[in-house]
Amino acid sequence: MQKKDFINNLLSFIPKASCAFTGIKEIETILKEQNFSLLTEQEKWENIPPTFYVKRNDSSIIAVKIPKEKSNAFHIITTHIDTPSLELKPNGVYLNQNYLGYNIMPYGGLLNYGWLDKNLSIAGRICLKKKNNWETRIVDAQKTVAVIPSVAIHQNDMANSKLDLNMQVDLQPIFALTNDEKTWDSLYKNFFNLKKEEELGDFELFLYDNSLPTLFGFQEELLISPRIDNLTSVYSGLTAFLNSKPKNIAVFVAFNSEEIGSLTKEGAESSFLLDTLKRIASFLNLDITSTLAQSFIISADNTHAIHPNHPEYADKTSIGKMGEGFAIIKEVTSVTDAIFSSLLKDICHQEKIKFQNVTAKNDLAGGSTLSGLSLRHVSVSSIDVGIVELAMHSSKEVCATKDIYALYQIMKSFYNHNFIIKKETYHID
Repeated sequence: MQKKDFINNLLSFIPKASCAFTGIKEIETILKEQNFSLLTEQEKWENIPPTFYVKRNDSSIIAVKIPKEKSNAFHIITTHIDTPSLELKPNGVYLNQNYLGYNIMPYGGLLNYGWLDKNLSIAGRICLKKKNNWETRIVDAQKTVAVIPSVAIHQNDMANSKLDLNMQVDLQPIFALTNDEKTWDSLYKNFFNLKKEEELGDFELFLYDNSLPTLFGFQEELLISPRIDNLTSVYSGLTAFLNSKPKNIAVFVAFNSEEIGSLTKEGAESSFLLDTLKRIASFLNLDITSTLAQSFIISADNTHAIHPNHPEYADKTSIGKMGEGFAIIKEVTSVTDAIFSSLLKDICHQEKIKFQNVTAKNDLAGGSTLSGLSLRHVSVSSIDVGIVELAMHSSKEVCATKDIYALYQIMKSFYNHNFIIKKETYHID
């Protein structure tokens, strides 16, 4: 796939993946178009097709390609589909003067001021009761429904010198002008085109920035968009997976819950990945222990680019520069090891894929990684990669299109190559 087509497809994907639930729904749509079969965890996997996928809790997905020739290794790419946002609390509706508000809680570590005065829409999952059965529905209003207004400089003369935002006070959204709390019920049904007779249950709903991703720069080399962290990794990994001709069992994973610690039944620290790998190994008559010992995981998540106005936040040497290729991330909390890193760099040199080594500054804490959490259950050789970006966890973020494409290229090459381990030597086939 050429870079222009890849980026255009990414620009179409991002608006559809407005939260973990809508993102997984869109991935499922893409997989179905490629004739992937759905297997459910509740059934016995007596016959596994060569291309299939499995979901957990509507918000995490694992897709698999099994090559015709027998393989005894998994090549796995893990990403996370969730993003920092504002989650609606239960029973959150309230009136403040004649403003209709709704109480929210932060999902993930938001850059608070980046969410003020933005066009916000709403998406997620709701439960509906039909007769005696509860059903779930993935929903997205796909239009502006709320805003979090900032306080004018005339009323807060400290706004430009000391902006200390309180999540419970300053980041509460407004939805309408009314003197009746019942207006919320009508709005809610209108958001998702619900029928009057449909009985609503609980929900997992999130406010998100619904502005469209936009290219800019002399050669449109820069992207400003919501949810760059981590939809750039998700789309790169998914597209690489679909366009690859793997020599090993190719596995693509999009986890939920990374932004809140992955401690859910579908998160990176759950049994989801290991459960799936065990079932595949059992069906193929593979010894799971020896197969994992020959397997590899790429964990894809973003890191920070050097800031044009604050270079003091970057490391002295391994600096992340936008436009210089995908990042191989090495931090105390990362899982990048020298062997896998050397193999991946060898491929980059052979195929002329741009990469850069990126580390964090010692006095600035970095985050945990997906593979670091997954390794507690699936202990295989791993590496942390991603792209560098600006304004991480704001409602909009900025990155370079060259870096995203380079990430896609190395992911596709990873699937297409075989890493042969013999005693203490490693060979790329």
